[in-house]
Formats: sequence, C-alpha cells, structure tokens
Amino acid sequence: MADLAPLNESITLEQLDQSPFPIYRQLRAQAPVCRVKAAGRTFLTKAEDTRYVKNNPQLFSSDDPNTPMKRAFWAHTLMRKDGEEHLRERNAMAPAFAPRVIRDEWVPAYMRVAEGYVARLPRGEVVDLFPALNGPYCARGLAIMLGIDEASDEDMQRWSQALIDGAGNFGWRDEPFARADKANKEKHALFDRLQDRHRTEPGHSALSVMLNAPDPIPEKQIYANIKIAIGGGINEPRDALNTILFGLLTNPDQLEEVKRNGDWDKAFEEGVRWVAPISASSRRATEDTEIRGCRIPKGDTVMTIQASANRDEDLVEDGEVFNVYREKVAHQSFGNGPHFCQGTHMARRAVGDVMLPILFDRFPKMSLPDPDAVIWRGFGFRGPINMPVLLN
Repeated sequence: MADLAPLNESITLEQLDQSPFPIYRQLRAQAPVCRVKAAGRTFLTKAEDTRYVKNNPQLFSSDDPNTPMKRAFWAHTLMRKDGEEHLRERNAMAPAFAPRVIRDEWVPAYMRVAEGYVARLPRGEVVDLFPALNGPYCARGLAIMLGIDEASDEDMQRWSQALIDGAGNFGWRDEPFARADKANKEKHALFDRLQDRHRTEPGHSALSVMLNAPDPIPEKQIYANIKIAIGGGINEPRDALNTILFGLLTNPDQLEEVKRNGDWDKAFEEGVRWVAPISASSRRATEDTEIRGCRIPKGDTVMTIQASANRDEDLVEDGEVFNVYREKVAHQSFGNGPHFCQGTHMARRAVGDVMLPILFDRFPKMSLPDPDAVIWRGFGFRGPINMPVLLN
C-alpha cells in the first residue's frame, strides 16, 4: 500500500494569506502532493493533478463535509453538490447567464455603470481605485444582474466579503462566522421583500428566473444561489481588475501594446492566470485512491491550488511573470469540469470589454506611483486590497 502524502507542519494560514507563491513553488518542486496541517487538507499544486481531480467528480466529490462554506452560507450550496442535484440548481440560474441576455441586457447595464462611475473620478490625483471604482462597479453591475438592485454598493461589498471570509474560515474562528450571520440575515430580509416584485414583473435577472421557473428549486436553495453569486460575482471580477491594472501599470511597454491593439481580452486572461482570484478549491475522495504515488484515503479532503497550477513549470514558462503576450495558456482560474464558473463570460465582458477600455480612454496616462504600496492578500480568494493610482 502506498504511503500517505508527506505532512507539512510549518506552513501557516497566515503565510498562505500574505505570500503563498513561494510556498507553492517549493511544493511543486519538492512535494506536489502534500498534507498541510494548518489547513487540514492535502494540497495539490501541479496543473495535471488539479485538472484531474476537477474532471473526476465521481472520485473527488464537491460535497466536502468539513468545509466552512455550509456554516457561512446557512445552506449546502450548489458549489458543494454533484451530479443531478448540482445540475438542477445550476440550470435554475442559467437563463440569466444566456449569451443573448448578457449581450442585450447585462453588458449595456455594466457599460452605463462603468461610464458613470469612471466619470466621477477626479483627474490629476492619486486615488485608491479599489474602494473608489472597482469594488463599487462590480457590486452595482452584479446587483442589477441578480435582480437585487435595491441593495447598496456598500451592502453588496460587505456581504460578499463576509461570505468569502466565512467560506474561507478554515481555522473555524467565531468572528468571521458572526459577520456572515449578520450578512445572511440582511440578505434574506431583502430577498423576501423582492419576491412580490419579481413575480409581478418577471425579467431576466437571476432571482426573477429562479422564482418564476415552471418547476422552481426550493426557496432556501434559490437564496443560496444568489448568495454564491454575491460571493464570487463581486470578488472575482474586482480582484481580476485590480490585478490586471497592477500588471499593466508595472509593465508600461505591454500596456502601450495593449492600448494600441485593443488587446484587453489578452490582458484579462493573463491577469487571471497570473493571480487566480479564486485560488483554491476543495474536493473529498469518495474511495481510496492515489495521486503521484501518494495514498489518498476515502473521506480525505484534497485542495486543488489553481493559483499554483497556473504557474506550473510544466504548463507555462516564467509563470511568475506577468506577460500579456506569452503563448496562450490553458489556465484553471475559472475551474474545469462540472463546476466551471457560471459567471466566466460575464466577468470577461465586465472587465475586458467594458471597464478597462473606458478607464484607459478617460485616463490614458494613468500610472502607479508606488507599486510597493499595493498590498496583496488572500489564500482561497486573492487580489490586491488597494490600488493607489495617479489619474492622468
């Protein structure tokens, strides 16, 4: 019988939050399958292994009973389900993400929001774009798409962060769960109030299509779906936007080439490859198995580290470097397999097609005065938590 993966007792959750990439680089080289005591999971840091796990839901189930997500979301969400159960809940929201609806309704809505929010920014000043633009923009567009536009930008961002912190609370501390509980109470009260409006005036928003479906899923799961979208639908495009801005502004030659060619789509793909907004995901082994000669016992939880997979030396040359014009890379930032991110297309449009061109059109000489002032944080979800730029 194969041995268990090596156990690492030195890696801390704080290290993974502050500076995970040197750790991932070392794990890829020395222990690509490694039990990390602080996280209570077996880390998989090579692209081949993370893809294999995501593409085999029968062997690696999304139903991780040890995840803090269920506690944080007040529900067993579709993210932690497999097979027909997962598909039914995913399909319940799918009409809101149809290509025609995105093209005809959501992209114009995001465009209006982007133009209005960029227009209110001052010229010639250093402005932190995280709170001044990128967070509010992603919050407002998502609120419209979900059908909860009565929620303020501030509430949407606070709710999203509370859910993210709760779902990533692998240390099971009380405080993140308390914030998630407060956010859940507020969200449920809003969803309750909005039901009559959406039943009377049905539309293409996510809440409306789920409430008005011929065979609707249970209300608890409708609410859970909306909360999943709040958690990922703000932080993923927001963090991608901040990351891409950092990458472009610290590589001015690439930025000029992108502006000249309109290669915002390439900048988007490289940004989310370089720093995956959703950096890690959990799966539970449904039977005894092996990965790279390491025994994975039935019931153990493996963690696919797509942030590491995207920089895997077997996949990409100089993966630690931001390079818009590298050879195309099959990154895993939006997942793969049955749980491929439902909002991928909208995130690409919101950031690459809408915000980046509008922002650089208004501020073509925007610069980053002090790259070292930008602070990066996050293990499960990662991105800059500030973006102080000079708007010219």
